[in-house]
Amino acid sequence: MYTEKTSILYTGATGYVGGHALQRILTHPKANTFDITALVRDADRAKLLESKFGVKAVVGSLKDADKLTDLAEGAHLVFHAADSDDEPAMKAILAGMKKRHEKIGDTPILIHLSGAGSLTDDARGEYASQTVTSDLDIAAIDAIPPTAFHHAVDLMAVAADTEGYARTYIVAPGIIYGLSHGPLFDAGVARRNLNQVAFFADAFLARGRAGVVGKGASIWADVHIDDTTELFYLLFDKALTDPAKLGHGREGYYFAENGEHSLYALCKAVGTALVEAGRAENAEPTELTAEERATIFGGDVMAFLNFTNARCRADRARRDIGWKPVHTTEELYRVAKLEVQTALRKQVGNMSA
Repeated sequence: MYTEKTSILYTGATGYVGGHALQRILTHPKANTFDITALVRDADRAKLLESKFGVKAVVGSLKDADKLTDLAEGAHLVFHAADSDDEPAMKAILAGMKKRHEKIGDTPILIHLSGAGSLTDDARGEYASQTVTSDLDIAAIDAIPPTAFHHAVDLMAVAADTEGYARTYIVAPGIIYGLSHGPLFDAGVARRNLNQVAFFADAFLARGRAGVVGKGASIWADVHIDDTTELFYLLFDKALTDPAKLGHGREGYYFAENGEHSLYALCKAVGTALVEAGRAENAEPTELTAEERATIFGGDVMAFLNFTNARCRADRARRDIGWKPVHTTEELYRVAKLEVQTALRKQVGNMSA
């Protein structure tokens, strides 16, 4: 149940996902009972958070381990959306949560932003996997190698739950798409358009044609930013008000998806938008050379990662928290056109600067 004031530590408030989730949480009917402290790297954005949104802000980064531990110790709920792969940061957060549990007997809550990247393979765009993992399939999730993308940090959270000093929930979206919007973004607190579709739009505009790794045959789950935000909001609310029937720890993985796409189809959607804008002659993606992979992705590690398979089903969120996503993959392709238009405006702005 809600206490008179629910202490919350929030990381990632200035990010694409974290910013959207925070502004949704601030609309909660009990928001006036939330005592939110955000860890923010930029002092100006910290001031905006405090003056415009009533969120306490501490200037610092995930590298400030002692500060992170102290802040986590003071929070009944930690919403960690800053970095899915920072093991020292998670260690620091969990150390604070454990101190809290040992000192006052509270079992604090952790909601952690991870990603469906833990399901990736080594397809390199050459094939579509037939493996589709439900978040209700605990055995399949247990079988994910500790070395999988994001998973080392996920396992740290699960271990804390198993040890009993925290109650942990892991949200693992597929490819998130959608233009940034809302008061935190309008105020300049949160950053805009940090997603894969926007990245492809920028890269392929510069290339003059859409591209793929291999055949582009691999498949990823996808989810709109607004649906992702709503999942976080519902989970946040349920974790505070009615956690008894809510899976946590090993049973606390919540995939976020409402459809899936091949990487070829996504890249072609960007290519079609480039043709419509008069910036390419052909919408069909062509295979990226090794040199282009290095230029666009910084090397083959990230290039291949973007063209893996990661197929999942968000059965737990639909069943346990009543999540009802409304945006489908067809909208992903429409958003690709909007992202190309945004990329064009940025290009014009950079040329005139």
